[in-house]
Amino acid sequence: MKRDNLIETLRAVGKPTESWESADGSRILALPYGGRILGLFSPEDDENFFWTTDALKTVDSAKAFYEGDQWHNSGGDRTWLGPEIDFFFPNFPKLDVYFQQRSLDPGNFKVSKKDGSLTLSNRAKLTLSRTRQQIELEITKSLSPALNPLRHEDQSEWADVKFAGYTLTATLQLEGKEMPPHVGMWHLTQLPHRGEMLVPTLFRSEPKLYMGKIGPEDLIVEEHLVRYKMRAKGENKLGIRAEAITGRVGYIYSGNGETSLIIRNFFVDPSAEYVDVPWTETSNFGYAFQACNIDNDLLHLGQFSEMEYHMPAIGAITGKKFSEDRSLLWAFRGPEPKIKSIARRLLSAEV
Repeated sequence: MKRDNLIETLRAVGKPTESWESADGSRILALPYGGRILGLFSPEDDENFFWTTDALKTVDSAKAFYEGDQWHNSGGDRTWLGPEIDFFFPNFPKLDVYFQQRSLDPGNFKVSKKDGSLTLSNRAKLTLSRTRQQIELEITKSLSPALNPLRHEDQSEWADVKFAGYTLTATLQLEGKEMPPHVGMWHLTQLPHRGEMLVPTLFRSEPKLYMGKIGPEDLIVEEHLVRYKMRAKGENKLGIRAEAITGRVGYIYSGNGETSLIIRNFFVDPSAEYVDVPWTETSNFGYAFQACNIDNDLLHLGQFSEMEYHMPAIGAITGKKFSEDRSLLWAFRGPEPKIKSIARRLLSAEV
């Protein structure tokens, strides 16, 4: 959706946005309701790189959406917590109910601006399903520039390619005197459906299926690359372990006569504790990256693809109550051959 349309619609329904601009002209639209980076826009283009719900297309549909008691999935780039089975399945080990604790999402995010940065922060009290323990914590998310990684190369090859980017610094602080069980931050970026996820790997690594069914025509595992065509109906998800991934993943999609490439660059520590697990394998640790494909009309979730990564957990045997993560997100849009050349350069991916 167009930037101005999002701003006007959300203002009209009482969900005002915050705008932030990087030194290179990259523009961010933050939605404090849910603590989301709702939109990313290049200096030359008002078309969002991210997916947002169709409910935001009109004031009437947005009003009805936010007045409903369902989870308000506005779209964009959000931050949740893992393990998923502790924070989102209140009846675990039963999987009959999936619920977003409202103190986490939408939460009660506060906005502050200082030294050219925009920060969203939320304090929450949450219940862990397996121990029934209540924990208190604070999440902060701060935006700063992420310049084009190709800016020092010969630009003649990519002269008409648009770029936008940002750095996201996120912190998690656990409160209270007692050391709680493992908790880790989890970033999820929602992108337009029917694209292809590109995951460079250090060695041939077969992804773990979390849910649904992914056919061999949609999942191609190469010696140093996992390619996942995210176009199936239903809900499908896979995960890849920390020791296999490089810390850089991409998603390529087409629309309106152009091709877009979204790349997330993040730190991976195979020695750390990655505690999010497949729902029925509670001791199967170590997964740092996940990709989730959603196309479900019955649940009214919409159509989108998620690029997800987990941060090392704190709490429990780590002895830590504070963590900080810094990731960069780069977005490119332009003619298909030029975008594919960028994918080859930054992801070693032949697409």
